[in-house]
Amino acid sequence: MTHILTLTRRAVLAAAAGLAFALAAPAPSFAAAKIQHLISPGGIEAWFVQDSTVPLIAMEYAFTGGATQDPAGKAGVANMVASTIDEGSGDLDSKAFHERLDRRAIELSFSATRDYFRGSLRMLKDNKDEAFELLRMALTSAHLDEPDVERIRSQIMSNLRRDTTNPSALAGKKFMELAFGDHPYARQASGTLESVPAITTADMRDYIRRVLAKETLKVAVVGDVDPATLGKLLDQTFGGLPAKAELTPVPDVIAAKPPQRAFVPLDVPQTVITFGGPGLARHDPKFMAAYVVNHVLGGGGLSSRLYHEVREKRGLAYSVYEALVWMDHSALFIGNTGTRADRAGDTVEALTREVKRIADEGPTQQELDEAKSYLKGSQMLQLDTSSKLAGAMLQYQLDKLPIDYIEKRNAIVDAVTLEDTKEMAKRLWGQGLLTVIVGRAPQAAAQPAGAPAAAPATKTE
Repeated sequence: MTHILTLTRRAVLAAAAGLAFALAAPAPSFAAAKIQHLISPGGIEAWFVQDSTVPLIAMEYAFTGGATQDPAGKAGVANMVASTIDEGSGDLDSKAFHERLDRRAIELSFSATRDYFRGSLRMLKDNKDEAFELLRMALTSAHLDEPDVERIRSQIMSNLRRDTTNPSALAGKKFMELAFGDHPYARQASGTLESVPAITTADMRDYIRRVLAKETLKVAVVGDVDPATLGKLLDQTFGGLPAKAELTPVPDVIAAKPPQRAFVPLDVPQTVITFGGPGLARHDPKFMAAYVVNHVLGGGGLSSRLYHEVREKRGLAYSVYEALVWMDHSALFIGNTGTRADRAGDTVEALTREVKRIADEGPTQQELDEAKSYLKGSQMLQLDTSSKLAGAMLQYQLDKLPIDYIEKRNAIVDAVTLEDTKEMAKRLWGQGLLTVIVGRAPQAAAQPAGAPAAAPATKTE
């Protein structure tokens, strides 16, 4: 689920424009914003917050599908589409298309996660007509010309080759394979060195035809535009898409049962450890209790138990984190840390011991109170820009939360009890961990970097 961002001239111009906006007016707070449910004349639905603090409009949107809709043996199609769909469309070639974006400081981007094909659009109010028209062109008449496709393919292949020597990338890849086996979630959204060369333009056009449809579209907009104007823009942009998607069904799956451990040999001085296990679905009634107790264990940055035990108390790692991850058809908790090769065993032992301790005992009342206080206060910072609010509003729709969730969230946090968190701690971490270790083999850990390493194979315990 990792996306590599490339800084382009277009991004530099847009960032400069964004800075100008920020300096022009005081930063608004959107945490208490009233979200409207807008339906365009053509039936396009959106969650919308009208705000004229700055002359800016931000839109986030998503189509259900994502990388799970990649054909068998061709992982990476969705990622290829997201990377090339703005490389020329309509009567504009790639150069002319991006020059139009640059000239108006329009930010337009696409990405593919496991479950969704997502897009983002940000512009000055005065440039809204051109921005939405360029988006319409990209979605409905992308050229996918061979020179552009091959250039993007070459970039993706270069990133994939780099990942073969990146311990964090290898750990993440192996963890998903360990957790999900032959389920589509185990596949890399960016594809593989074997699958990406086999992707054809026909595969990409078929993906666009099957996935980009109004049926599964979710939209969130924040900015200086009135509802009637926005409704027309949404119809002009998305109205020409197919009404129905043709998605391949994706089964629900529970991640592999812990404890399990895998080792990936790699001759690097620092060992990377990725750990996790089955998580909690976002629609589970006890999800907020799990979210709060997870903050205590590994989501609280410098205040988390894992940070205290692994870094502060034992000096085993510079940083360590752990988070809940939920998808449409499964859920995980997943964490990561890095340590010296000769201290990998001690680090895994410390992680395992601390996870067992919170599973057995749960958090203290003081930890619970501090976690609640942080999670309630931090919401203001998480929603302090139009782009952040639009992103949050889109995610709430994808998670099937009510439109007034922002208003209710702090009360939901407050309602979590100590017993709730103890129950969730046992449920999440009581079985132990799925652990992936990437680094030098134990017998080679004391050798200097560059010494002969074990063969590049994996071992699962």
